[in-house]
Amino acid sequence: MSGKLGEILIKEKIISADQLKQALEFQKSNGGRLGNALVKLNFMSDDEVTAVLSRQYGVPSINLAYFEVDPNVIKLIPMETATKYQILPLSRVGSSLTVAMVDPTNVFAMDDIKFMTGFNIEPVLASEGAILDAIKKHYGSAEDVERKKELEQIVSFIDDGQAESVELDEQDESSLNLAQLEKAAEEAPVIKLVNYILTDAVKRGASDIHLEPYEKEYRVRYRVDGMLATIMNPPTKLRDAIISRVKIMAKLDISEKRLPQDGRIMIKYKKDGKMKQLDFRVSVLPTLHGEKVVMRLLDKENLRLDMTKLGFEPESLAKFQKAIFKPYGMVLVTGPTGSGKTNTLYSSIAQLNKPDTNIITAEDPVEFELHGINQVQMKEQIGLNFAAALRSFLRQDPNIILVGEIRDFETAEIAIKAALTGHLVLSTLHTNDAPSTISRLMNMGIEPFLVATSVHLICAQRLGRRLCNECKVEEEISPQVLIDAGYTPEEARTVKVFKPQGCSTCNNRGYKGRVGFYEVLEITDELRELILVGASALEIKKKAVEQGMLSLRRSGLIKVAAGVSSLEEVIRETVL
Repeated sequence: MSGKLGEILIKEKIISADQLKQALEFQKSNGGRLGNALVKLNFMSDDEVTAVLSRQYGVPSINLAYFEVDPNVIKLIPMETATKYQILPLSRVGSSLTVAMVDPTNVFAMDDIKFMTGFNIEPVLASEGAILDAIKKHYGSAEDVERKKELEQIVSFIDDGQAESVELDEQDESSLNLAQLEKAAEEAPVIKLVNYILTDAVKRGASDIHLEPYEKEYRVRYRVDGMLATIMNPPTKLRDAIISRVKIMAKLDISEKRLPQDGRIMIKYKKDGKMKQLDFRVSVLPTLHGEKVVMRLLDKENLRLDMTKLGFEPESLAKFQKAIFKPYGMVLVTGPTGSGKTNTLYSSIAQLNKPDTNIITAEDPVEFELHGINQVQMKEQIGLNFAAALRSFLRQDPNIILVGEIRDFETAEIAIKAALTGHLVLSTLHTNDAPSTISRLMNMGIEPFLVATSVHLICAQRLGRRLCNECKVEEEISPQVLIDAGYTPEEARTVKVFKPQGCSTCNNRGYKGRVGFYEVLEITDELRELILVGASALEIKKKAVEQGMLSLRRSGLIKVAAGVSSLEEVIRETVL
């Protein structure tokens, strides 16, 4: 078949004899079909190969990327068979089953499928790459299938009645049988299910796990690359047992179901022959139908302490590093929850952490333990808040102080006084962009002259999803759309924009990992004068842009032009 295909392609002058030779050598070393080798070498596109093979075999071709596969039909053929023959069941009409195939002349495959399903087989042609991606999309990877089997075994064990279920008196929560609840939480299936949820989240690269009770279902969701996705729906009768198990692991009070609770779980597991320690920050919140649990995964290996790899533009990074190496003053990092502020601050103090420097941090909570840094956990219930910690820090002979968050006037006032008396203060605020941070501090009650003299730099940031390098494809976008997004007319004519597609490397999401968008506002003398006269955030932003500040949108557009992120992500995370 390869020879025939090669002859046809040369005869039709689609490829040269030299290209065919290269493709055959590639096929010999890497396996697979000739068509796939030609696509991998960029000599032809998937669609071109499929069109030629369709003519050769006299079988209609299909583009799987645009075809909606019936989920019920997928169940007719096991993943092992689909992978073995490189086929995908598409749809069923009466006694006929339409199947996408790489090689529609494979009679063994057709006989096997016919015997297995009892249907007549109608073959259509699809490319090897498209079928392999579709198998991954609809069946999941071999690893996913194993996970699914494992989960089904746990749930069937519970559904068969082999695990006792806990009956609770819903009328009177005070009569809760704690002994029963503890017993249920310690049963093998529940332990296995909770362990599975924790380890599966690690394998999928999730940052958060959500266990959510509703009236008629119990939902488990993971946040991967900033986006939530439903992973499973355990039986609702397990709700209380699962929550109790998590609470026991996090050393929380299992009898308290009316108030929020916070705790921490530490687990050790083996990965690639090495023992790894993982921390989960646990938050339990009472909701209408039971307690919702959110666990944040704190994996030290995902903490990037190298500032050059966070995504800063070179000019923004130079300004940021210049500010953190000053002996005193204040550096603020702003952005919403989950925008990577903690990572940026930890990266900053990792650079400043030297034997001759005393660094003290006040955090709520302490997310990662850093060697050589004095970290203090806030405890509001006993009066240890940011303001109280800061007052105490000033008597501890510090060089650098990190305040987890400036939430009120008292904390802001002490932090600014510390910055004006020879200390470098690093902290965070929740604001939309860098210039509006100035207004926020003034609204808290800080005098303009104190803000102008103490603050050296403000960095606003967001996290956008990073395009998968294996499958991103160039996108045709009209210049007007690009201009509306923020590009200049000249840039709009030349910029190349990529979009997500989905492949086995990124679990068919089109994105893998995240990248930061940064807006770094350096407080210059001209900006200090504007702050002193009470200028608005808009006036400060206009002057800063004139002085070369890259806005959050601009930082995102630079990432789009570099093929790192998509225009859709930048528009979702930033405003013009």
